[in-house]
Amino acid sequence: MKKASLLLSLLGVAAGATAQQRPHYTQYILNNYILNPALTGIENYTDVKLSIRDQWVGLNGAPRTTYFSIHKPVGKSDNKATPTSFLPPGENPRGATYWEQYEASAPHHGIGMILMNDRTGNLNRFTANVSYAYHMGLNTKWNLSAGFSAGISKIGYDRAKATPAVAGDVALGDLNVYISKFRPDVNVGLWLYGPGFYAGLAAQQVVPQKYVVADDASFNKGKLLPHLFGTMGYRFLLTDDINATPSVMMKYVAGAPTSVQYDLNVKLQYRDLLWASGGYRIQDGYSAMLGLNVGNTFNVSYAYDFTTTPINTASRGTHELMIGFLLGNRWGDTCPRNVW
Repeated sequence: MKKASLLLSLLGVAAGATAQQRPHYTQYILNNYILNPALTGIENYTDVKLSIRDQWVGLNGAPRTTYFSIHKPVGKSDNKATPTSFLPPGENPRGATYWEQYEASAPHHGIGMILMNDRTGNLNRFTANVSYAYHMGLNTKWNLSAGFSAGISKIGYDRAKATPAVAGDVALGDLNVYISKFRPDVNVGLWLYGPGFYAGLAAQQVVPQKYVVADDASFNKGKLLPHLFGTMGYRFLLTDDINATPSVMMKYVAGAPTSVQYDLNVKLQYRDLLWASGGYRIQDGYSAMLGLNVGNTFNVSYAYDFTTTPINTASRGTHELMIGFLLGNRWGDTCPRNVW
């Protein structure tokens, strides 16, 4: 008898099975807040992001992830004009002069919220979190922040849409048409940032949770496992108008088929206007991204992923769109000061 179902394979509730249980993102390099709560309130304004990601387009039941994030500083005393504000026409707001004048942010707090929905086939996960961070100055150039987020996840499975390989599969038991479980969701992080370098460490699902979906005891071994994310990037000028930011992210999930995975990225930015990025997810695929700042009000970016795994024979790639808004941007910053 086949004991696997989509729910079981994705959550790892079959005996001995585990898998990455958090969504993939390509544009996390533009919104690391989605992975690390320590970025809460890192900028001078309220940062709003909306994103939709369609993974493996062309496959029935392929993953679709959407999220809304918002965060802002609280008690930030250095909300003042920066080198990117009100510059004369023709001067590059992200040139060498800007980084020479860069100063660490004053100590402050940050608050925020994330709403995320991730659907794969008959499985749906909705998460709502609120976050807090404290940013402290280490010296005149560097800041260190620590943050956490907490909320709930609702994980549901629509049995009515399932087609069991074997009628009466004990993995499904006597479940009703739709089953859902609520679980706490707690995440923590650290973020070090300065004029040309950043590094972060975050842990998601830090409180391991059991997830029971079947009547048969042999299937009641599902767990929501902690996920670790390590991030690092370095920014340097190619010319006074163009800068480059190579970065790397390490993801670790204990017990997953590939417990450690690396993302490598290089982002090129022209002034405060336009950026492009290329990336490689080791043993998974390639990505490309293009984005545009529209004044000092909002920005838009698009990413495309191409997988090198066998699934590429049926998939038309992955598309990810993100729109950002800079609210309360009283000093007219045209792009993030501390996240680049």
